[in-house]
Amino acid sequence: MEAEAAKFIGAGLAVIALAGVGLGIGNIFSTLIGSIARNPAVQPKVFPIGILGFALTEAVALFALLIAFLILFA
Repeated sequence: MEAEAAKFIGAGLAVIALAGVGLGIGNIFSTLIGSIARNPAVQPKVFPIGILGFALTEAVALFALLIAFLILFA
């Protein structure tokens, strides 16, 4: 019984990373929108970099979920 409780606590700790991911994604897109609003001509250069930043930040979320699922089900 204690091992199952430890699994739930470990999975919960692994998911804490998702809070940082949410903040990071919000920061990326707010900066992207702000920079395009200031200078619309720079949109073709800035947008792909913003999408790359989103993808890399989202990868951290997927890794955190993977670790949580491994703790729970393995």
